[in-house]
Amino acid sequence: MLTPLPLGLGLRYVRARKHQYFVSFISWVSLAGVCLGVAALITILSVMNGFEGELRSRLLALAAHATLPASADVGSLEDLAVRARKQPGVTLALPFIEVQGLASDGPQLAGVALRGIAARDYAADADLRTAMREGSLDALMAGSNRIALGRALAIQLQVGIGDTVTVLLPRMDADGGLTPRIGAFEVAGLFEIGLADHDAVMGFAAIEDVAALAGPSATAGVHLFFADPFEAPRLAPAIAGALGTGPARDWTVDHAAYFRAIRLEKTMMTVILLLIVSVAAFNIVASLVMVVAEKRSDIAILRTMGLSRAGVIGAFVVQGTVIGWIGTLAGVGLGILLALYAGDITPVLERLFGFQVFDADVYYITRIPSELRLADVALVAGAALALTLVSTIYPARRAAATEPAEALRYE
Repeated sequence: MLTPLPLGLGLRYVRARKHQYFVSFISWVSLAGVCLGVAALITILSVMNGFEGELRSRLLALAAHATLPASADVGSLEDLAVRARKQPGVTLALPFIEVQGLASDGPQLAGVALRGIAARDYAADADLRTAMREGSLDALMAGSNRIALGRALAIQLQVGIGDTVTVLLPRMDADGGLTPRIGAFEVAGLFEIGLADHDAVMGFAAIEDVAALAGPSATAGVHLFFADPFEAPRLAPAIAGALGTGPARDWTVDHAAYFRAIRLEKTMMTVILLLIVSVAAFNIVASLVMVVAEKRSDIAILRTMGLSRAGVIGAFVVQGTVIGWIGTLAGVGLGILLALYAGDITPVLERLFGFQVFDADVYYITRIPSELRLADVALVAGAALALTLVSTIYPARRAAATEPAEALRYE
């Protein structure tokens, strides 16, 4: 079967010809630009996806997928948790009481978010168990007046296991005066999640001890966990309605600012890196314009032999798209390779150039996370292919506008 003439001409023009070395060089630069732009975009998006997943897992280590509000009564909280565990989709339901106050040890003072938990229920919370660095949640029994502190908070207070911290909860009395409540807790454990918002402010104690100290005005409820955290916005309102509680809040609302910022960063990075592909596309325009200028006589002869304007346009569209699509496919392959092995490549570069990307003494994350998503690859590849295709339109139309008589007049 014979190759269609526009396709054959386009593929022939892609190859370097005699006296066309500069045009060939620009074509190779265009191909390399498209390849690097696509690879960089896929890699950066995958790394940002990895950081988003790392942030989400750390946030959910101490934050529930959804929260049902309730009164600060230990008995009613336990009953609500039992009923919540029977709801479809719920894997874990944990009662809690939480208050804001001040923790001190001598002259050291720091703000603390004291959360009362039932240690026997939290035994099923694998994330919190994993976060414990010293001590154990099992020590937080009712009446023990023991507390587990975030490691950063313990460092700020300069306390360790066995030390005593004083917790002060400011409260308003019936007359509007300030009547602080004060309790002493023995440090029984230290935990580290990897987020300053948790490690520098959180403290855990037995739910009965916190209820006795805080009184009925404390914030209380039941934390819900689902097999799929992304189901929380759908399941939480239904469960709240079935149990007759107040409106439920899910993690996508509580931490919306974090993920909105990440989405904004990803969008801006996508736009910025697509400019690399756009520059490469302009190179394709430049190379095709020069080819059109050199091939005016060839185009004129083909026109006189019966090749239509559409055929001329097709030939130059083929030439430009072949360059762009080869660059795009190469970039997709390189980008996928870099995204899949970003965490392994970084240590090699660190040893080779003698630097450290994430210092363990400064950052909680010491390894570059990466999460490759097919949707991102398809979006990047589609955008690159579209840009390179659009870049061929002007040179192709310019070639088709060549008048045979004018082009052959001085030949």
